[in-house]
Amino acid sequence: MVVYEAASAIVHMPNCTARELAPAVSVLQLFCSSPKAALRYAAVRTLNKVAMKHPSAVTACNLDLENLITDSNRSIATLAITTLLKTGSESSVDRLMKQISSFVSEISDEFKVVVVQAISALCQKYPRKHSVMMNFLSNMLRDDGGFEYKRAIVDCIISIIEDNPESKETGLAHLCEFIEDCEHTVLATKILHLLGKEGPRTPSPSKYIRFIFNRVVLESEAVRAAAVSALAKFGAQNDDLLPSVLVLMQRCMMDSDDEVRDRATFYMNVLQQKQKALNAAYIFNGLSVSIPGLEKSLHQYTLEPSEKPFDMKTVPLATAPITEQKTEIAPVATSKLPEKLAPSRQDIYQEQLAAIPEFQALGPLFKSSEPVQLTEAETEYVVRCIKHTFVGHMVFQFDCTNTLNDQLLQRVLVQMEPSEAYEVVQHVAAQSLPYSQPGSCYTLVRLPEDDPTAVSCTFSCAMKYLVRDCDPNTGEPDDDGYDDELLFSKCQI
Repeated sequence: MVVYEAASAIVHMPNCTARELAPAVSVLQLFCSSPKAALRYAAVRTLNKVAMKHPSAVTACNLDLENLITDSNRSIATLAITTLLKTGSESSVDRLMKQISSFVSEISDEFKVVVVQAISALCQKYPRKHSVMMNFLSNMLRDDGGFEYKRAIVDCIISIIEDNPESKETGLAHLCEFIEDCEHTVLATKILHLLGKEGPRTPSPSKYIRFIFNRVVLESEAVRAAAVSALAKFGAQNDDLLPSVLVLMQRCMMDSDDEVRDRATFYMNVLQQKQKALNAAYIFNGLSVSIPGLEKSLHQYTLEPSEKPFDMKTVPLATAPITEQKTEIAPVATSKLPEKLAPSRQDIYQEQLAAIPEFQALGPLFKSSEPVQLTEAETEYVVRCIKHTFVGHMVFQFDCTNTLNDQLLQRVLVQMEPSEAYEVVQHVAAQSLPYSQPGSCYTLVRLPEDDPTAVSCTFSCAMKYLVRDCDPNTGEPDDDGYDDELLFSKCQI
C-alpha cells in the first residue's frame, strides 16, 4: 500500500509529463495482476485517471487491462474496459462495446456513468464509430437508472449530435423516444430545447411535432412550457408547418397553467405577424440580460416609486463566466503518435508579461495564481485578479469587462494602497474598454527586500476610469467624458 500511495502521489502531481509518470505506471501495471482485489481495483482506477490526460503512457498496460475484463469484480472489469476505450485503437472499439454490453446491467449507476463518459471521449477520438456508440447508448437509455446516469447518456448523445451532423436525425429519434417515458423534468426540458433548435433544420421537421405536443398533453407545467417554446421555433422556421403550429398554440392557450398560457399567447401573436425580424428578436433570441441583475434592478424600482417606466438599459448584460478554459478529456492520441506538448498556462503568462515594456526587467516568472473574482456577477463591470510572482516584485493583473452597451471606458487602471512594507511601483492602464470586450490593466508592487515571505499584506483596490456615453446601436461615443471609480474586494498577498 505504501508503494501504491507513492505511485498515486506521482500520478496526481500537477503538470506531470509522460516521462515522469513512467515509474508510477510500471508499478501500477504490476498491481493489475495482484491476487488482492483491492490492489487490482486501486491500480486500474488510477490508470484510468492517467489515461484521461496521458493515454500513450498507459498503452503499455493494455494487455494487462484486457485480462481484467473477465475479472469477477465488476467494478474492476468496468474500469479496465473504460481505460481501454481511452487507449485502444479504432479497430478494437466494436469488440470492447460488445464486452461492455454483456455485463453493463450488473454494475451500479456510478460505474455506468464512468462508462458513458469514456464513450463520450471515444466519440471525439473516432467520430466514424458514432453509429455503434449511438445504438449502445440508446439501449442504455431504455434500462432502469437514476437521474445522474440518464443525464450522462443524454449529454453524450447531444455531444455526438453536435460533433457529427450525419448522426443528428438518429440521435434526435432516440431522444424523442426517451422523453415519451422520461420522469426527469430537467432532462425533458433540455431535450425539448434541443428539438426546438435542431428539429426545424432537419429534412422532415414535421415528424418531431407529435413528440413535442404529446408533452403538452401529458407532462408537468415546466415541461409543457418548454414544449410550447419548441413548437414556436418550428412555426417560425417552417412556413409549411406554421398553420398547424398556430392551431396547436390555440389549444395551449387554454392550458391550466398561467406560464403555459402566457407563452402560447405571446408566440401566437408573434407568429401571426409572419415577420422574420420579430421571429428573430422574440422567438430565437431571448433576453441577453443578467438574471440576478434584472431581479435586483426590478426590486430597486419597486422600492423607489417613479412615474418613469422601467428602463431595460439599466440592467447589466449577461456575460459568460470568466473562468479558466476547461481541460477537455482530450481526443487521445494512439500509441504510435508522439504527444504534442501544448504551452502551459505559466508559459502563456510569461510571454504576455514579457511583451509589456514595464515588466521586461523583472526576470523569470516564478508562479501565477488562480483567477480570483473581485466583483459580483450582476455588477456593471466584471473584474478578476491574477497575481504573478517574480523574484523581487509582484504583478497584479486585473481582467476587466464592461457589460454596459451605452458606455465606453478609457484609461482604466486599478489603484492599490498597501501597507508600509510594500511599495506600488507602477500602474499600466488599459487604454480602452468597449462594451463586452475584455481588457487588462496591471499594478506592479515591490516586495520587501529583507524577507519577502515574512509579511502578509491586504491592499485596498479602486478601479478608476474615464466614462464616455455612447450610442448602444452604433457604439459611437460622445465627445465629452467624466471620471468615475469602482471600489471592490481587497487583494491579499
